[in-house]
Amino acid sequence: MSGGPVAPSGTAPTPARGSLQRQELERRRERVARELAEEQWDLGGLAYEMAIRDHFRLDVLTRKAARLQELDAELAALERLIKMESEGAAGACPECGALYARGAIFCWQCGVQLTETRPA
Repeated sequence: MSGGPVAPSGTAPTPARGSLQRQELERRRERVARELAEEQWDLGGLAYEMAIRDHFRLDVLTRKAARLQELDAELAALERLIKMESEGAAGACPECGALYARGAIFCWQCGVQLTETRPA
């Protein structure tokens, strides 16, 4: 007789916390990618409609483009997090909070120095 608990038949073991976090990041990445594609489609349609009417509203186009930039930056950050999750991150920047890889000397996001320099 074994000393450990036995899972009831038909139930799968619960995935590790890291696996759940990665799945959540991937779901979020897919959602942001879909939203980005929709916003790009909308911006193209909006520009086309303005062009055929020969009446451009730059403020509207600028707001749409700014939203696209936000989504694009969020998608890039999610992809970096997923990649670092699989490869392992060394830590987070004390200045901006961006994750950095092992061996990094400067933060890729804000440029702050991550390693201390000591006099010889």
